Amino acid sequence: MATMNISVPEPMKDWVKAQIDAGNYASSSDYVRDLIRKDQQDKKKLAALQYAITQGIKSGHAGELDVEAIKQKARQLAGTENP
Repeated sequence: MATMNISVPEPMKDWVKAQIDAGNYASSSDYVRDLIRKDQQDKKKLAALQYAITQGIKSGHAGELDVEAIKQKARQLAGTENP
């Protein structure tokens, strides 16, 4: 595993130490690795969302919106429609 040295302000160092003392992390390295994993996941989710938005925009105008038809379809799919 590679080594990386980082500098943080004292309040951040205290925060990390408090997280370790609370049993949330085994070490400051564990804490930083978790932050990086979460950031990577967030970036993937954001990229997927941006892709979906872009595809939606490229698909063109959807036409008129019929809210009652949407509600009816949702009820059908949920199996709560009254016969």
